[in-house]
Amino acid sequence: MVYGVLAYATPRTQFWQLLTLLAVAFGLYVYLLQTRLPLRVGLVAALLLRLLWLPVLPNLSDDYHRFRWDGLLVAQGVNPFQYRPDELVSSAVKAEANPSDSTITQQSSFRRTLPATVNQQLAILYPKLNSPHYYSVYPPVCQAAFGLASGLFPTNERGAVVMLRLVVLLAEASTAALLLALLRAFGQAAQRALWYLLNPLVVAELTGNLHFEALMICFGLLALWLLVRGKQHWSAAALGLAVGTKLLPVLMLPLLLKRLGWWKFVRYSVLVGFMVSALFLPFISLDLLHNINRSLTLYFSKFEFNASVYYVLRFIGYRLTGYNEIAIIGPGLARATAVLALLLAWREKPAVWATLPRTLLFTLTIYYLFAIVVHPWYLAPLVALSVFTAYRFALVWSGMVVLSYAAYQTNAYLENPWLLALEYLTVLTVLIWELRRNAVNA
Repeated sequence: MVYGVLAYATPRTQFWQLLTLLAVAFGLYVYLLQTRLPLRVGLVAALLLRLLWLPVLPNLSDDYHRFRWDGLLVAQGVNPFQYRPDELVSSAVKAEANPSDSTITQQSSFRRTLPATVNQQLAILYPKLNSPHYYSVYPPVCQAAFGLASGLFPTNERGAVVMLRLVVLLAEASTAALLLALLRAFGQAAQRALWYLLNPLVVAELTGNLHFEALMICFGLLALWLLVRGKQHWSAAALGLAVGTKLLPVLMLPLLLKRLGWWKFVRYSVLVGFMVSALFLPFISLDLLHNINRSLTLYFSKFEFNASVYYVLRFIGYRLTGYNEIAIIGPGLARATAVLALLLAWREKPAVWATLPRTLLFTLTIYYLFAIVVHPWYLAPLVALSVFTAYRFALVWSGMVVLSYAAYQTNAYLENPWLLALEYLTVLTVLIWELRRNAVNA
């Protein structure tokens, strides 16, 4: 009942309804975990909760419009990294006004070579895009899924969404199997997998709202499982697929140095690099790296959402200079994250496969605490990693992050600083308490 209303009758503008439903869902989630729900029952419940969302359009995110846009281009052999949506939509008009401009003429020629139905769909999609003035930032594995869905259903929005959801469901099913396999390998209780598989944030954001952290988590766990089994070459390929889905898994590499040794680490990293390069090969152009770099630079220097450390530094910057110093603070926090990630990898003891999820959990926690954008679905990897550890702050965070949706109550997207303070003070309190408890028990 709760998930049905959440999936079919809760737009993100209805914040209090969303908050109430997710609060109830998390209450049931905690209750079921405390009652030691039988594993088979939990696995069936996890599947049914995900299948509930199968035919419905995402209601908490409009990113799927960009997925369809990129997918339509990929299906027609057009590089989605080469042109911004606003360039392609306006190119025909600009070409008529400036016939001597070769760049505009080239953009317009792409539109003329596309089928009329595809051009029509692009015109319909354009007003729905939340970032029409930016180049695509979705890596090749995502683009392949987008192209598959839009290629099969170029004019059918629901059909494309269902196809993408089936891809996510397949990834989640694989994640379930990998969680169970790794828990057995580490000598831990199999029921721990339900902490991830039944988590309301994971169900609603990954399957429900089509976020491809599901594939990233699946490939990342596959890479770890293959490492545990001693299959380093295959593991490098799997980690390359994870990086080719979302760039974030590259943070796992420093943690492998102590575990593999220098020579094996270098070989492993080279193989990961080859895999990522091979994935990007179909999209290679002179503008590829430049356009991706421009989008990532804008991401770290313009967008703001549900941040913590950044908002504190931004406030201090306003007090000192009178301006938003995001262009300085954003890249500075990114560099600080890299330094702290390397420091964690260097100081880690013991460096064995069973402790890798814990160290990676803290590496990603630092990344998100220092990030300037923390969308709710970003936290799904933390939930997956916490399954293998004694820490539960990520589960608390997955429940508290719904407070960030208060920003969507109006078109102005105004964040409530008091709700954000409540979110992060709660999470940091639990984190500090767990660090002290585990330090005493160590």
